[in-house]
Amino acid sequence: MTVSRAERRAATRRALLAEGRRQFAADGYHHVVLAEVARAAGVTKGAAYHHFDSKAGLFRAVVSEVQQELGERVATAAEGHVDLWEQFRAGCRAFLSAGTDPAVRQILLLDAPTVLGWDEWRAMDEAASARHLADALTALASAGIIADQPVEPLTRLLSGAMNEAALWIAQGGNAEAAEQALDRLMTGLRPTT
Repeated sequence: MTVSRAERRAATRRALLAEGRRQFAADGYHHVVLAEVARAAGVTKGAAYHHFDSKAGLFRAVVSEVQQELGERVATAAEGHVDLWEQFRAGCRAFLSAGTDPAVRQILLLDAPTVLGWDEWRAMDEAASARHLADALTALASAGIIADQPVEPLTRLLSGAMNEAALWIAQGGNAEAAEQALDRLMTGLRPTT
């Protein structure tokens, strides 16, 4: 069977992403050398530069991939429930528990904000997960499950709190205590009767 040029390019890109992700998660961005990623992936340094232009380009692609997977993990956890409130809680908990994943911890929480810069990291986070949080909050407010309020500032507050809690968990904080605190915080969103 003949492998097409496009299939070889796609395979090379996948190999570089997988190896880059492995090394960035294990060693941190600043200790990774693009030539070593290429060698470990079984491709030339030129192929790595062709696909990603630089180590930062590879890192950006890995961050995007990890964010996408995290978003899928959160969505899957939420979809396991019918009740909107339980969907919201499950998705938020799945996000928090991701802080124990080495790739999420090192790549997304520790390195991405400093390597990419705060503005780019926030824009990527917004595209990957914050918009889902805004959608969930909008649905909850529309259903009367949480108090009617402006969703954008609430999204930013919760996103910031959860990112900070996930980072705290990643650095050895108690995941169960963070989940309990998040539950108390979220319960405060519900209308008082």
